[in-house]
Amino acid sequence: MKIFDFDEDFDVEQVSAQINEIMSKWSVQLLDIAGPNWIIYNYEMEVKYIFKFQVDFNDLEVRIKLEDLKLNVIHHIESLKDETTYRDNLVNSVFF
Repeated sequence: MKIFDFDEDFDVEQVSAQINEIMSKWSVQLLDIAGPNWIIYNYEMEVKYIFKFQVDFNDLEVRIKLEDLKLNVIHHIESLKDETTYRDNLVNSVFF
């Protein structure tokens, strides 16, 4: 398992490209967006990658960046036309 840590200064385009490259691999099945932890599973439901966003969810700019990132990644996943999928729980009262 590989873990990537990001703070509020993360670059949306760079992280989008990084996640999209991983999601394009044939061995990846699911991206579980669970607030600050974005977890990528393979077909055996083993965790392969974790993207941890150590950010303040009360910061509007950070939340906009996370939403932009989420939309970029979801658009890419939906364009793959295979069984790769995602679960979106970015905004949850638990993270505020």
